[in-house]
Amino acid sequence: MTGTAGLEARPWTRAYPPGLSPAAPIAAFPVPTILDRSAKRWGDKTAFEFRGHAITYRDLKAASEKAARAFAGLGVKPGDRVALLLPNTPYHPFAFFGALAAGAVVVHLSPLDAPPVLKHKIADSGARIVVTTDAGGLVDRVLGLAEEPLVDRVIVGEDARWAGGYATPLVQEVTGRDAVLSWTDFLGTAVDALPTHEYALDDLALLQYTGGTTGMPKAAMLTHRNLSSAVSAYDLWFEGYELSRPGEERVLLYLPLFHIYGLTAVMLRCLNSGHTVLLRERFDPNTALDEIEAGATALPGVPTMWIAICATEGFEKRNLSSLKLSASGGAPMPVEVAKRFADKTGLELRGGWGMSETSPAGTNMPPNRPDKPGTIGIPLPGVDLRIVSVANPTVELKPGETGELAVRGPNVTRSYHNRPDENRASFVDGWFLTGDIGHMDQDGFFFIVDRKKDMIISGGFNVYPQMIEQAIYEHPDVEEVLVIGVADAYRGEAAKAFVKLRAGAPELSLDQLRAFLKGRVGPHEMPAELEIRPALPRTPVGKLSKLELKQEERAKAVRLASKGDAA
Repeated sequence: MTGTAGLEARPWTRAYPPGLSPAAPIAAFPVPTILDRSAKRWGDKTAFEFRGHAITYRDLKAASEKAARAFAGLGVKPGDRVALLLPNTPYHPFAFFGALAAGAVVVHLSPLDAPPVLKHKIADSGARIVVTTDAGGLVDRVLGLAEEPLVDRVIVGEDARWAGGYATPLVQEVTGRDAVLSWTDFLGTAVDALPTHEYALDDLALLQYTGGTTGMPKAAMLTHRNLSSAVSAYDLWFEGYELSRPGEERVLLYLPLFHIYGLTAVMLRCLNSGHTVLLRERFDPNTALDEIEAGATALPGVPTMWIAICATEGFEKRNLSSLKLSASGGAPMPVEVAKRFADKTGLELRGGWGMSETSPAGTNMPPNRPDKPGTIGIPLPGVDLRIVSVANPTVELKPGETGELAVRGPNVTRSYHNRPDENRASFVDGWFLTGDIGHMDQDGFFFIVDRKKDMIISGGFNVYPQMIEQAIYEHPDVEEVLVIGVADAYRGEAAKAFVKLRAGAPELSLDQLRAFLKGRVGPHEMPAELEIRPALPRTPVGKLSKLELKQEERAKAVRLASKGDAA
């Protein structure tokens, strides 16, 4: 058990429920312990429901142990890297817990990674085994890695095993190659005894790649202590506020398991608490509403999911009475979307903050605080946050002053893999600099105004795109919006808004938008440009993404400059 000295004196202590302290001891344990305990306590209870298949806790433990013995049969030793290139499928928890039980380090790959990014992650991590599935064309992408050869073994889960899968298992077409095994044949390599491995809590468990605006992704090195401390912090919080009942919740999971939010905040926490995870592959707002009406009690999502639900005709008339927890994370939640959902349904849309580097435990919003619109809430137990000067991160700022969020706690990574320069820039006096700009109020509630890398300097003023986005979301015809900085001959930089309008909405001009924003944003924050689009770019996990827009604008600027030179 670990705790952080001094947390009980933080101002957010007053917002905690009776009996729970921010300095509560945080249990840390080897991640596979989650299955060991839950299989004993909830053995016959359904852990995962996927395409009509019920997988009990006892089934899950047996499948993971068989995978661990099979990894050992392939020669996997403690510290070896095993990469997972998997969509939402039961093969993920089988392989995830199996690899950890064999003493390996899991490396998460995204099914939406472009080939150069996949190659980078494989080479950077040192993984020589990749687990994938014959669904969605993933096999062809991995075979190229085996032929280069970047990997030694490819293990292919047969999607047809699950009802509703592909009629002809594509795995049969590729398993004749020496480097490729079907999941069934992989299990045939299992040794007789489960590998015995003495875990140190600070042993590496997961290389979780996190994107950046430039360069290739970098991996946060997450230990067994990091991941389990995050799970313990979530458990203390949700049980302290009576938002989660051990062994009783039915949690609807569309979030990808390869993302830290879906992995830790949902899957690991749910399995640790004996919940049933309704594992789903693709989000659809109408289907999600059907699932809630059928008895789902919790829906963790990202803002784009809640935007889609709020844009669904008649959503407020659906029976959402079973929904005990509606949560959003992964990106800032537009205030107007949360308000619209609450006004239409009477349910509170709860939010929080975290990142891959924090496993992703960070903050959460206490129930029933309508007086704090736009807040990311207060730190979870064991997590310490402060606001520091951007110019000098050793200086802590006062409540109300805007600076960079810095975090520390047992859940926070201690370093990036193979990135010494990033490590020197990101860690100061034991605190991790998050890159998020915001402030803390007198009550200890935190607010984020933007990412440091997204800040616009316009005419000498700091302009935060997220604040402009929040104001634009108040427009009744706007469904989604992103704001970035673009070159401006007079101000150096200016804001440009990219907007997706609601279905059937009339055209929106820049002048109309600026008239609407008058009084909502300052003159220096007014968008100088507006572009209406049928859709906005998204990351692999469904969050709205500014990266592509910035790249487009940079390319456009280069083209204009070259034309000017030619003239």
